Amino acid sequence: MMATVFFVQSEYDDPALRRAVFGLLDRIAALRIEKGARVLIKPNFLAPARPERAMTTHPLVLRAAVEYVLDKGGRPLVADSPGMGAFERLLREGGYAEALKGLDVEVRPFKETVRVDIGEPFGRIEIAREALEADVVINLPKLKTHAQMLLTVGVKNLFGCIVGLKKPEWHMRSGVDRHMFARLLVQICAAVNPAATLVDGILGMEGQGPGRSGVPRRLGRLVGGASAPAVDAAVCRMVGIAPGALPTHRAAVALNLVPEEVAVVGDFATVERFKLPVLAPLTFGPKRLHRLMRKHLVQRPAVDPATCRLCGECWRYCPAKAITPYARKIGFDYDRCIRCYCCVEMCPHGALTAVETPPGRIVRRLAGLRDHIAVRIGKRGRRRAGPD
Repeated sequence: MMATVFFVQSEYDDPALRRAVFGLLDRIAALRIEKGARVLIKPNFLAPARPERAMTTHPLVLRAAVEYVLDKGGRPLVADSPGMGAFERLLREGGYAEALKGLDVEVRPFKETVRVDIGEPFGRIEIAREALEADVVINLPKLKTHAQMLLTVGVKNLFGCIVGLKKPEWHMRSGVDRHMFARLLVQICAAVNPAATLVDGILGMEGQGPGRSGVPRRLGRLVGGASAPAVDAAVCRMVGIAPGALPTHRAAVALNLVPEEVAVVGDFATVERFKLPVLAPLTFGPKRLHRLMRKHLVQRPAVDPATCRLCGECWRYCPAKAITPYARKIGFDYDRCIRCYCCVEMCPHGALTAVETPPGRIVRRLAGLRDHIAVRIGKRGRRRAGPD
């Protein structure tokens, strides 16, 4: 089985943006929109934010996708379940209300759910009704880093089909097992089964994404394909990492959901020095020591008191209920904290970051020194052995 991933160079102010989106969607063989078809367009609507923050799918990319569906005779619905903030405020601040003005499109948050069996070990879970009952789903993610999952692209974007506070509930049920959470994301993606994934990578995000702690970076690319895991793998190569570094890619490979061959077509170029978040393992060593090691060696959320406004988003969303508000600051219960970094992602003021503990920093540096020595010894050994 082979998949093709298409790269197109573009800009938001380019008159050719609409043509680029139309061309990409036309080339994705799985995307067939019949007249009258119900088409769900699922953008990344993380939170209310201006387009230049690179936190959400750009409104002009969304507009072009809606125009494409209308041009084909489909009935478009734009929907998501934002992590925080009123939906109307998100549409206003993100520029969507203005961008979609005059188009025959329904825009609303997910509300109703349907229970569907996504397979073991999760069984029947609740997914947005619109995502399961649409004739066609177009997945429209933003290319961003993610403090827990390294990157959020095609597969991760469909976690937005889990409605409202069911998202933090699934974080809690997955606990500290990043690989289990990655498997959940992949199985949700398979259940929704988008016909096309089109990544807005014109202005991406690097650093401690996916929220306000991340740093916008111009990448100048739209990336599209029929297979979300294949698109994610191609994006990994674009930002200079092996696809196997992405937890969702490893989960998709284990579930046999990654095509054997991924062909890259178009304006592919590797991004130099793309800044990734530091992902510390959430569990390692003997099982009886997991809690102790997680508390003292794994990155933990921390607050900048000068930036924190005690708005309440973090403690309301925290799946482990590990955050307590006080008169002038918030406090963390690191014994309860599961290191999902939802609080970092949800903070509307960029006051929360994931930071290394002093013991964790020492362990990481020692591990880096060990690897450096091993490489030097390996090179020395090869020089002594000479050519084959």
